[in-house]
Amino acid sequence: MTISQELMDRLTAKTAEVEAAGGQDKLDKRKAKGLLSARERIERICDEDTFQEFGKFAEHDCHDFGMETKSLPGDGVITGVGYINGRPTAVFSQDFTVGGGALGRIHAKKIVQLMDYAEKTGIPIIGISDSGGARIQEGVHSLSGYGQVFYKNTEVSGLVPQIAIIAGPCAGGAAYSPALMDFLIMTRDNAQMFICGPQVIEAATGEKATLDQFASAAAHASVSGNIHFVANDDRHALEIAQTLLSYLPQNNVTDPPHDLSDDISLDPIPKIRELIPADSKLPMNTRSVIELIVDEGVFFEVQRDFAPNVLTGFARIEGIVVGIIANQSMVKAGCLDIDSSDKASRFIRDCNCYNIPLLTLVDVPGFMPGLAQERGGIIRHGAKMLFSYSAASVPKITVIMRKAYGGAYLAMCSSDMGADVVYAWPTAEIAVMGAEGATSILHKKEIADSDDPIARKAELVKEYRERFLSPYQAASQAMITDVIDPADTRSKVAMALRTSLTKRVVRPAKKHGNMPL
Repeated sequence: MTISQELMDRLTAKTAEVEAAGGQDKLDKRKAKGLLSARERIERICDEDTFQEFGKFAEHDCHDFGMETKSLPGDGVITGVGYINGRPTAVFSQDFTVGGGALGRIHAKKIVQLMDYAEKTGIPIIGISDSGGARIQEGVHSLSGYGQVFYKNTEVSGLVPQIAIIAGPCAGGAAYSPALMDFLIMTRDNAQMFICGPQVIEAATGEKATLDQFASAAAHASVSGNIHFVANDDRHALEIAQTLLSYLPQNNVTDPPHDLSDDISLDPIPKIRELIPADSKLPMNTRSVIELIVDEGVFFEVQRDFAPNVLTGFARIEGIVVGIIANQSMVKAGCLDIDSSDKASRFIRDCNCYNIPLLTLVDVPGFMPGLAQERGGIIRHGAKMLFSYSAASVPKITVIMRKAYGGAYLAMCSSDMGADVVYAWPTAEIAVMGAEGATSILHKKEIADSDDPIARKAELVKEYRERFLSPYQAASQAMITDVIDPADTRSKVAMALRTSLTKRVVRPAKKHGNMPL
Protein backbone atom coordinates (compact mmCIF):
# COMPACT_ATOMS: atom_id res chain seq x y z
CA MET A 1 0.00 0.00 0.00
CA THR A 2 1.41 3.37 -1.04
CA ILE A 3 0.93 6.33 1.30
CA SER A 4 -1.49 8.86 -0.16
CA GLN A 5 -0.27 12.16 -1.60
CA GLU A 6 -2.79 13.94 0.60
CA LEU A 7 -1.09 12.67 3.74
CA MET A 8 2.33 13.61 2.40
CA ASP A 9 1.09 17.09 1.48
CA ARG A 10 -0.29 17.51 4.97
CA LEU A 11 3.05 16.50 6.50
CA THR A 12 4.83 19.00 4.26
CA ALA A 13 2.42 21.78 5.17
CA LYS A 14 2.60 21.07 8.92
CA THR A 15 6.41 20.95 8.79
CA ALA A 16 6.55 24.28 6.94
CA GLU A 17 4.18 25.82 9.50
CA VAL A 18 6.36 24.74 12.41
CA GLU A 19 9.61 25.80 10.74
CA ALA A 20 8.14 29.25 9.99
CA ALA A 21 8.22 29.74 13.78
CA GLY A 22 6.73 33.11 14.72
CA GLY A 23 6.46 34.28 11.12
CA GLN A 24 8.76 35.58 8.42
CA ASP A 25 8.48 39.18 9.59
CA LYS A 26 9.87 38.31 13.03
CA LEU A 27 12.62 36.18 11.53
CA ASP A 28 13.57 39.03 9.20
CA LYS A 29 13.78 41.47 12.12
CA ARG A 30 16.17 39.16 13.93
CA LYS A 31 18.31 38.78 10.85
CA ALA A 32 18.48 42.57 10.50
CA LYS A 33 19.89 42.72 14.04
CA GLY A 34 22.53 40.13 13.18
CA LEU A 35 20.82 37.43 15.24
CA LEU A 36 20.36 33.84 14.18
CA SER A 37 16.98 32.17 14.50
CA ALA A 38 16.53 29.34 16.99
CA ARG A 39 16.66 26.81 14.18
CA GLU A 40 19.70 28.45 12.54
CA ARG A 41 21.57 28.24 15.83
CA ILE A 42 21.06 24.49 15.92
CA GLU A 43 21.92 24.05 12.25
CA ARG A 44 25.13 26.00 12.73
CA ILE A 45 26.37 24.18 15.83
CA CYS A 46 25.54 20.67 14.56
CA ASP A 47 27.27 18.82 11.75
CA GLU A 48 25.35 19.22 8.50
CA ASP A 49 22.12 17.19 8.22
CA THR A 50 22.65 15.34 11.51
CA PHE A 51 20.04 17.01 13.72
CA GLN A 52 17.04 14.84 14.56
CA GLU A 53 14.23 16.89 16.08
CA PHE A 54 12.14 15.72 19.03
CA GLY A 55 8.56 16.97 19.48
CA LYS A 56 8.45 19.13 16.37
CA PHE A 57 4.64 19.20 16.33
CA ALA A 58 4.15 19.78 20.07
CA GLU A 59 1.70 22.57 20.98
CA HIS A 60 0.57 24.28 24.16
CA ASP A 61 -2.70 23.21 25.74
CA CYS A 62 -3.63 26.44 27.53
CA HIS A 63 -7.21 27.65 27.11
CA ASP A 64 -7.17 30.81 29.24
CA PHE A 65 -6.60 34.49 28.39
CA GLY A 66 -7.28 33.94 24.70
CA MET A 67 -4.58 31.30 24.33
CA GLU A 68 -7.07 28.83 22.88
CA THR A 69 -6.97 30.73 19.58
CA LYS A 70 -3.17 31.06 19.42
CA SER A 71 -0.76 28.61 17.83
CA LEU A 72 2.75 28.35 19.23
CA PRO A 73 4.77 26.12 16.86
CA GLY A 74 6.85 23.64 18.83
CA ASP A 75 5.65 25.49 21.94
CA GLY A 76 8.53 27.90 21.56
CA VAL A 77 11.47 25.51 21.83
CA ILE A 78 13.33 23.25 19.39
CA THR A 79 14.78 20.07 20.89
CA GLY A 80 16.67 17.11 19.48
CA VAL A 81 19.97 15.33 19.00
CA GLY A 82 22.68 16.09 16.47
CA TYR A 83 26.35 15.43 15.94
CA ILE A 84 28.91 18.08 16.87
CA ASN A 85 32.31 17.33 15.36
CA GLY A 86 31.23 13.71 15.06
CA ARG A 87 29.92 13.34 18.62
CA PRO A 88 26.20 12.97 19.43
CA THR A 89 24.90 15.85 21.55
CA ALA A 90 21.47 16.82 22.88
CA VAL A 91 20.56 20.40 21.92
CA PHE A 92 17.61 22.63 22.71
CA SER A 93 17.08 26.16 21.46
CA GLN A 94 14.38 28.50 22.74
CA ASP A 95 12.60 30.49 20.03
CA PHE A 96 11.93 34.11 20.94
CA THR A 97 9.80 34.60 17.83
CA VAL A 98 7.24 32.15 19.26
CA GLY A 99 5.53 33.74 22.22
CA GLY A 100 8.76 35.38 23.33
CA GLY A 101 10.25 31.95 23.98
CA ALA A 102 8.25 31.86 27.22
CA LEU A 103 8.26 28.57 29.08
CA GLY A 104 4.98 26.70 29.48
CA ARG A 105 4.10 23.15 30.46
CA ILE A 106 4.77 21.49 27.07
CA HIS A 107 7.85 23.66 26.46
CA ALA A 108 9.31 22.38 29.75
CA LYS A 109 8.23 18.81 29.01
CA LYS A 110 10.19 18.84 25.74
CA ILE A 111 13.36 20.02 27.49
CA VAL A 112 12.99 17.45 30.28
CA GLN A 113 12.38 14.64 27.79
CA LEU A 114 15.53 15.65 25.91
CA MET A 115 17.57 15.64 29.11
CA ASP A 116 16.11 12.22 29.99
CA TYR A 117 17.37 10.97 26.64
CA ALA A 118 20.82 12.53 27.22
CA GLU A 119 21.03 10.88 30.63
CA LYS A 120 20.09 7.45 29.31
CA THR A 121 22.44 7.63 26.32
CA GLY A 122 25.31 9.44 28.08
CA ILE A 123 25.63 12.43 25.76
CA PRO A 124 26.32 16.13 26.51
CA ILE A 125 23.58 18.76 26.65
CA ILE A 126 23.69 22.23 25.10
CA GLY A 127 20.85 24.61 25.96
CA ILE A 128 20.42 27.90 24.08
CA SER A 129 18.41 30.35 26.20
CA ASP A 130 16.40 33.12 24.53
CA SER A 131 13.26 33.53 26.60
CA GLY A 132 11.12 36.17 28.23
CA GLY A 133 10.63 33.87 31.21
CA ALA A 134 7.56 32.07 32.49
CA ARG A 135 4.42 31.99 30.36
CA ILE A 136 2.13 33.97 32.66
CA GLN A 137 -1.05 32.66 31.02
CA GLU A 138 -0.23 29.15 32.25
CA GLY A 139 0.24 30.18 35.88
CA VAL A 140 1.42 27.38 38.17
CA HIS A 141 1.90 25.02 35.23
CA SER A 142 4.72 27.29 34.06
CA LEU A 143 6.29 27.35 37.53
CA SER A 144 5.97 23.58 37.73
CA GLY A 145 7.70 23.31 34.36
CA TYR A 146 10.65 25.33 35.63
CA GLY A 147 10.86 23.13 38.70
CA GLN A 148 10.99 20.00 36.55
CA VAL A 149 13.77 21.48 34.39
CA PHE A 150 15.81 22.52 37.47
CA TYR A 151 15.38 19.09 39.01
CA LYS A 152 16.60 17.43 35.82
CA ASN A 153 19.57 19.82 35.54
CA THR A 154 20.56 18.69 39.01
CA GLU A 155 19.94 15.01 38.33
CA VAL A 156 22.23 14.94 35.29
CA SER A 157 24.85 17.20 36.90
CA GLY A 158 28.14 15.35 36.98
CA LEU A 159 26.78 12.64 34.67
CA VAL A 160 26.95 14.44 31.33
CA PRO A 161 28.44 17.86 30.51
CA GLN A 162 25.87 20.67 30.40
CA ILE A 163 26.62 23.86 28.47
CA ALA A 164 24.34 26.91 28.50
CA ILE A 165 24.39 29.61 25.84
CA ILE A 166 22.63 32.83 26.87
CA ALA A 167 21.78 34.40 23.50
CA GLY A 168 18.89 36.69 24.44
CA PRO A 169 16.83 37.62 27.48
CA CYS A 170 17.06 35.19 30.37
CA ALA A 171 14.96 36.66 33.16
CA GLY A 172 13.63 35.54 36.50
CA GLY A 173 13.39 31.80 36.98
CA ALA A 174 14.77 31.26 33.48
CA ALA A 175 18.23 32.20 34.80
CA TYR A 176 18.43 29.27 37.16
CA SER A 177 18.57 26.46 34.60
CA PRO A 178 21.76 27.91 33.04
CA ALA A 179 23.11 28.56 36.54
CA LEU A 180 22.72 24.84 37.33
CA MET A 181 24.73 23.82 34.26
CA ASP A 182 28.50 23.31 34.06
CA PHE A 183 29.51 26.16 31.75
CA LEU A 184 27.75 29.37 30.72
CA ILE A 185 28.47 31.27 27.49
CA MET A 186 26.81 34.67 27.00
CA THR A 187 26.68 36.96 23.98
CA ARG A 188 28.08 40.43 24.52
CA ASP A 189 25.40 42.79 23.19
CA ASN A 190 22.07 40.98 22.80
CA ALA A 191 21.75 38.97 26.00
CA GLN A 192 20.65 39.83 29.50
CA MET A 193 20.44 37.55 32.53
CA PHE A 194 18.85 38.69 35.78
CA ILE A 195 16.38 37.79 38.49
CA CYS A 196 14.86 41.24 39.08
CA GLY A 197 14.76 43.98 36.46
CA PRO A 198 15.54 47.69 37.02
CA GLN A 199 11.92 48.59 37.82
CA VAL A 200 11.57 45.86 40.43
CA ILE A 201 14.89 46.80 42.03
CA GLU A 202 13.90 50.45 42.23
CA ALA A 203 10.44 49.67 43.61
CA ALA A 204 11.83 47.33 46.27
CA THR A 205 15.00 49.16 47.32
CA GLY A 206 14.96 52.62 45.78
CA GLU A 207 18.15 51.85 43.89
CA LYS A 208 18.39 52.96 40.29
CA ALA A 209 20.36 50.61 38.07
CA THR A 210 20.57 49.86 34.37
CA LEU A 211 20.68 46.37 32.88
CA ASP A 212 24.28 46.99 31.80
CA GLN A 213 25.29 47.28 35.44
CA PHE A 214 24.10 43.84 36.52
CA ALA A 215 22.51 41.86 33.68
CA SER A 216 25.02 42.17 30.82
CA ALA A 217 27.70 39.70 29.78
CA ALA A 218 30.38 42.16 30.92
CA ALA A 219 28.87 42.40 34.41
CA HIS A 220 28.47 38.64 34.78
CA ALA A 221 31.94 37.90 33.42
CA SER A 222 33.91 40.34 35.56
CA VAL A 223 31.82 41.21 38.64
CA SER A 224 29.35 38.48 39.60
CA GLY A 225 31.32 35.60 38.07
CA ASN A 226 28.08 33.94 36.94
CA ILE A 227 29.32 33.11 33.44
CA HIS A 228 32.44 31.51 32.00
CA PHE A 229 32.76 32.92 28.48
CA VAL A 230 31.76 36.11 26.67
CA ALA A 231 30.93 35.73 22.95
CA ASN A 232 30.93 38.53 20.40
CA ASP A 233 27.72 37.27 18.77
CA ASP A 234 25.62 34.13 18.16
CA ARG A 235 28.14 32.57 15.81
CA HIS A 236 31.02 33.12 18.21
CA ALA A 237 29.00 31.62 21.09
CA LEU A 238 28.38 28.45 19.09
CA GLU A 239 32.09 28.23 18.21
CA ILE A 240 33.03 28.53 21.90
CA ALA A 241 30.62 25.70 22.74
CA GLN A 242 32.16 23.51 20.04
CA THR A 243 35.67 24.22 21.32
CA LEU A 244 34.64 23.55 24.91
CA LEU A 245 33.15 20.19 23.93
CA SER A 246 36.46 19.25 22.31
CA TYR A 247 38.02 19.10 25.80
CA LEU A 248 35.15 17.24 27.50
CA PRO A 249 34.18 13.56 27.48
CA GLN A 250 30.72 12.37 26.51
CA ASN A 251 29.92 11.55 30.12
CA ASN A 252 31.40 10.83 33.54
CA VAL A 253 32.41 7.23 32.81
CA THR A 254 34.36 7.94 29.63
CA ASP A 255 37.75 9.58 29.21
CA PRO A 256 38.26 13.05 27.77
CA PRO A 257 39.32 13.13 24.10
CA HIS A 258 43.03 12.57 24.72
CA ASP A 259 45.30 12.07 21.73
CA LEU A 260 47.95 9.53 22.69
CA SER A 261 49.05 8.73 19.16
CA ASP A 262 52.41 10.52 19.23
CA ASP A 263 55.55 9.83 21.26
CA ILE A 264 56.30 12.32 24.03
CA SER A 265 58.88 14.98 23.26
CA LEU A 266 61.42 15.38 26.08
CA ASP A 267 63.05 18.46 24.57
CA PRO A 268 63.71 21.25 27.11
CA ILE A 269 62.20 24.72 26.67
CA PRO A 270 64.94 27.14 27.84
CA LYS A 271 62.69 30.16 27.21
CA ILE A 272 60.79 29.34 30.42
CA ARG A 273 63.89 30.27 32.43
CA GLU A 274 63.86 33.72 30.82
CA LEU A 275 60.38 34.41 32.19
CA ILE A 276 61.48 34.09 35.83
CA PRO A 277 62.48 37.43 37.41
CA ALA A 278 65.76 37.50 39.32
CA ASP A 279 63.99 39.12 42.26
CA SER A 280 61.21 36.97 43.73
CA LYS A 281 59.36 40.13 44.76
CA LEU A 282 58.76 40.98 41.10
CA PRO A 283 55.68 39.53 39.35
CA MET A 284 55.91 36.80 36.74
CA ASN A 285 53.41 36.36 33.91
CA THR A 286 52.11 32.85 34.50
CA ARG A 287 50.02 32.94 31.33
CA SER A 288 53.28 33.11 29.34
CA VAL A 289 54.58 30.07 31.22
CA ILE A 290 51.39 28.14 30.44
CA GLU A 291 51.60 28.97 26.75
CA LEU A 292 55.10 27.49 26.61
CA ILE A 293 54.07 24.31 28.44
CA VAL A 294 50.89 23.43 26.50
CA ASP A 295 50.55 22.01 23.00
CA GLU A 296 50.78 24.66 20.27
CA GLY A 297 50.55 27.39 22.92
CA VAL A 298 46.76 26.97 23.06
CA PHE A 299 45.27 27.73 26.49
CA PHE A 300 41.45 27.74 26.43
CA GLU A 301 40.89 30.02 29.39
CA VAL A 302 37.75 29.75 31.53
CA GLN A 303 36.40 32.83 33.37
CA ARG A 304 39.22 34.99 32.01
CA ASP A 305 37.71 38.25 33.28
CA PHE A 306 36.74 37.08 36.77
CA ALA A 307 39.26 36.94 39.64
CA PRO A 308 42.27 37.15 37.29
CA ASN A 309 44.71 36.53 40.17
CA VAL A 310 44.00 32.85 39.46
CA LEU A 311 44.02 31.44 35.92
CA THR A 312 41.83 28.47 35.02
CA GLY A 313 41.38 26.74 31.70
CA PHE A 314 41.80 23.72 29.46
CA ALA A 315 44.75 22.70 27.32
CA ARG A 316 46.55 19.64 25.98
CA ILE A 317 50.02 18.59 27.00
CA GLU A 318 51.50 16.05 24.60
CA GLY A 319 47.96 15.19 23.57
CA ILE A 320 46.48 14.77 27.06
CA VAL A 321 43.54 17.00 27.99
CA VAL A 322 44.32 18.80 31.23
CA GLY A 323 42.65 21.40 33.44
CA ILE A 324 45.08 24.10 34.63
CA ILE A 325 44.80 26.16 37.82
CA ALA A 326 47.57 28.73 38.27
CA ASN A 327 48.36 31.74 40.43
CA GLN A 328 48.91 34.92 38.43
CA SER A 329 51.28 37.21 40.35
CA MET A 330 50.65 40.02 37.85
CA VAL A 331 47.32 40.56 39.68
CA LYS A 332 47.13 41.04 43.46
CA ALA A 333 50.56 39.38 43.69
CA GLY A 334 48.80 36.06 43.02
CA CYS A 335 47.10 36.02 46.43
CA LEU A 336 44.04 33.86 46.92
CA ASP A 337 40.94 35.85 47.80
CA ILE A 338 37.21 35.12 48.03
CA ASP A 339 36.47 35.29 44.31
CA SER A 340 39.57 33.42 43.12
CA SER A 341 38.91 30.66 45.67
CA ASP A 342 35.39 30.23 44.33
CA LYS A 343 36.62 30.30 40.73
CA ALA A 344 39.33 27.70 41.30
CA SER A 345 37.08 25.43 43.39
CA ARG A 346 34.37 25.34 40.77
CA PHE A 347 36.86 24.57 38.00
CA ILE A 348 38.53 21.79 40.03
CA ARG A 349 35.14 20.16 40.50
CA ASP A 350 34.28 20.58 36.81
CA CYS A 351 37.44 18.68 35.91
CA ASN A 352 36.94 16.00 38.53
CA CYS A 353 33.37 15.34 37.34
CA TYR A 354 34.60 14.58 33.84
CA ASN A 355 37.88 12.75 34.48
CA ILE A 356 40.15 15.60 33.40
CA PRO A 357 43.62 15.57 35.06
CA LEU A 358 44.61 18.68 37.01
CA LEU A 359 47.83 20.65 36.63
CA THR A 360 48.41 23.24 39.36
CA LEU A 361 51.05 25.95 38.91
CA VAL A 362 51.93 27.60 42.22
CA ASP A 363 53.18 31.12 42.88
CA VAL A 364 51.18 32.23 45.90
CA PRO A 365 52.26 34.49 48.78
CA GLY A 366 49.17 33.65 50.83
CA PHE A 367 45.51 34.46 51.26
CA MET A 368 44.55 38.08 50.68
CA PRO A 369 44.68 40.08 53.94
CA GLY A 370 42.03 42.69 54.72
CA LEU A 371 38.90 43.43 56.73
CA ALA A 372 36.61 42.98 53.72
CA GLN A 373 38.07 39.55 53.03
CA GLU A 374 37.74 38.41 56.64
CA ARG A 375 34.19 39.73 57.00
CA GLY A 376 33.32 38.33 53.58
CA GLY A 377 34.15 34.81 54.71
CA ILE A 378 37.62 34.12 53.27
CA ILE A 379 37.88 31.18 55.68
CA ARG A 380 34.78 29.55 54.21
CA HIS A 381 35.71 30.36 50.61
CA GLY A 382 39.31 29.25 51.00
CA ALA A 383 38.09 26.01 52.54
CA LYS A 384 36.27 25.31 49.27
CA MET A 385 39.65 24.94 47.57
CA LEU A 386 40.91 22.60 50.26
CA PHE A 387 37.73 20.54 49.94
CA SER A 388 37.73 20.50 46.13
CA TYR A 389 41.35 19.40 45.77
CA SER A 390 41.05 16.81 48.55
CA ALA A 391 37.88 15.36 47.04
CA ALA A 392 39.26 15.24 43.49
CA SER A 393 40.23 11.73 42.44
CA VAL A 394 41.68 12.56 39.00
CA PRO A 395 45.45 12.70 38.44
CA LYS A 396 46.83 15.79 40.20
CA ILE A 397 50.20 17.22 39.16
CA THR A 398 51.59 20.28 40.98
CA VAL A 399 54.51 22.51 39.99
CA ILE A 400 55.74 24.97 42.62
CA MET A 401 57.29 27.74 40.57
CA ARG A 402 58.08 30.39 43.16
CA LYS A 403 56.25 31.36 46.37
CA ALA A 404 54.22 28.76 48.24
CA TYR A 405 53.44 30.25 51.63
CA GLY A 406 51.23 29.16 54.49
CA GLY A 407 47.73 27.82 54.07
CA ALA A 408 47.70 28.98 50.45
CA TYR A 409 50.51 26.49 49.73
CA LEU A 410 48.19 23.73 50.92
CA ALA A 411 45.19 25.19 49.07
CA MET A 412 47.16 24.99 45.81
CA CYS A 413 47.31 21.19 45.99
CA SER A 414 50.40 20.21 47.95
CA SER A 415 51.28 16.54 48.37
CA ASP A 416 49.40 16.57 51.67
CA MET A 417 46.22 17.52 49.78
CA GLY A 418 46.53 14.51 47.49
CA ALA A 419 48.81 15.66 44.69
CA ASP A 420 50.21 12.59 42.96
CA VAL A 421 53.39 14.31 41.74
CA VAL A 422 54.85 17.59 43.01
CA TYR A 423 57.70 19.28 41.18
CA ALA A 424 59.52 22.39 42.36
CA TRP A 425 61.68 24.81 40.47
CA PRO A 426 64.96 25.88 42.15
CA THR A 427 63.23 29.26 42.66
CA ALA A 428 60.51 27.68 44.82
CA GLU A 429 60.02 29.09 48.32
CA ILE A 430 57.99 26.76 50.53
CA ALA A 431 57.37 28.09 54.03
CA VAL A 432 54.81 29.29 56.54
CA MET A 433 55.55 32.87 55.45
CA GLY A 434 58.16 34.97 53.67
CA ALA A 435 61.68 35.37 55.01
CA GLU A 436 61.23 38.98 56.16
CA GLY A 437 58.07 38.28 58.14
CA ALA A 438 59.39 35.08 59.67
CA THR A 439 62.68 36.68 60.67
CA SER A 440 60.91 39.63 62.31
CA ILE A 441 58.95 37.21 64.49
CA LEU A 442 61.60 34.59 65.23
CA HIS A 443 64.49 37.02 65.91
CA LYS A 444 62.63 40.07 67.17
CA LYS A 445 64.73 40.51 70.35
CA GLU A 446 68.03 39.67 68.68
CA ILE A 447 67.45 42.27 65.96
CA ALA A 448 66.38 44.92 68.47
CA ASP A 449 69.43 44.34 70.68
CA SER A 450 71.99 44.41 67.88
CA ASP A 451 74.24 47.42 67.19
CA ASP A 452 72.95 47.62 63.60
CA PRO A 453 69.35 46.23 63.50
CA ILE A 454 68.98 46.74 59.75
CA ALA A 455 72.20 44.90 58.87
CA ARG A 456 71.50 42.13 61.38
CA LYS A 457 68.01 41.60 60.05
CA ALA A 458 69.36 41.40 56.47
CA GLU A 459 71.84 38.70 57.59
CA LEU A 460 69.11 36.72 59.35
CA VAL A 461 66.74 37.05 56.38
CA LYS A 462 69.43 35.68 54.06
CA GLU A 463 70.15 32.81 56.45
CA TYR A 464 66.45 31.97 56.80
CA ARG A 465 65.92 32.12 53.04
CA GLU A 466 68.80 29.75 52.33
CA ARG A 467 67.91 27.32 55.10
CA PHE A 468 64.11 27.28 55.19
CA LEU A 469 62.78 28.70 51.90
CA SER A 470 64.85 26.47 49.64
CA PRO A 471 62.88 23.67 47.94
CA TYR A 472 65.56 21.24 49.11
CA GLN A 473 64.23 21.27 52.67
CA ALA A 474 60.86 20.03 51.43
CA ALA A 475 62.65 17.59 49.12
CA SER A 476 64.68 16.21 52.03
CA GLN A 477 61.43 15.42 53.83
CA ALA A 478 59.91 13.73 50.74
CA MET A 479 57.24 16.43 50.53
CA ILE A 480 57.98 16.99 46.85
CA THR A 481 58.78 14.54 44.11
CA ASP A 482 61.72 16.36 42.55
CA VAL A 483 63.40 19.71 42.04
CA ILE A 484 63.52 20.30 38.30
CA ASP A 485 64.96 22.68 35.74
CA PRO A 486 62.12 25.01 34.67
CA ALA A 487 63.05 24.21 31.07
CA ASP A 488 62.03 20.59 31.68
CA THR A 489 58.57 21.44 33.04
CA ARG A 490 56.66 20.40 29.94
CA SER A 491 58.40 17.05 29.56
CA LYS A 492 58.19 16.22 33.28
CA VAL A 493 54.49 17.08 33.44
CA ALA A 494 53.77 15.16 30.23
CA MET A 495 55.42 12.02 31.60
CA ALA A 496 53.60 12.35 34.92
CA LEU A 497 50.28 12.74 33.12
CA ARG A 498 50.88 9.69 30.95
CA THR A 499 51.83 7.46 33.87
CA SER A 500 48.94 8.64 36.08
CA LEU A 501 46.08 8.18 33.59
CA THR A 502 45.35 4.76 35.08
CA LYS A 503 44.89 6.25 38.56
CA ARG A 504 41.94 4.84 40.49
CA VAL A 505 40.75 5.97 43.92
CA VAL A 506 38.26 4.14 46.15
CA ARG A 507 36.56 6.48 48.60
CA PRO A 508 34.47 5.62 51.69
CA ALA A 509 30.79 5.02 50.94
CA LYS A 510 28.68 8.10 51.67
CA LYS A 511 26.07 10.28 49.99
CA HIS A 512 28.49 13.18 49.48
CA GLY A 513 30.87 15.34 51.44
CA ASN A 514 29.58 18.52 53.05
CA MET A 515 31.37 21.27 51.14
CA PRO A 516 31.60 24.68 52.91
CA LEU A 517 29.27 26.69 50.67
